[in-house]
Amino acid sequence: MKALAEKHPAVLQDWPIDITKKSSQQTVRDTVLKGVEEIFESLAHLKAWKPHRTTEISEFNREEFLEEYVDAFNYFLSVLVMMNVSADEFFDAYVKKDSIIHERIRKNY
Repeated sequence: MKALAEKHPAVLQDWPIDITKKSSQQTVRDTVLKGVEEIFESLAHLKAWKPHRTTEISEFNREEFLEEYVDAFNYFLSVLVMMNVSADEFFDAYVKKDSIIHERIRKNY
């Protein structure tokens, strides 16, 4: 992010951002949507997902799939950096949500 900001200062706001500001929320939204676009690009590498297809397609380019997935991950991670989310804060939120998911599974949610 620092290299991008130095080379193209208009592309990124200074961070951490103030998420209460409209411009910051627009930046976060745009960044997340770029990540979603990359997820869709990764999904394009899955050729055998259609349930109605009777022929088997074993072709899969793992390297290209992972490249797009890494692109998506970088956008999502950038949002956390922009919002100054620490590793500990993220981990705590992950553990909390994971607990909720497991409770739902246990209760046949």
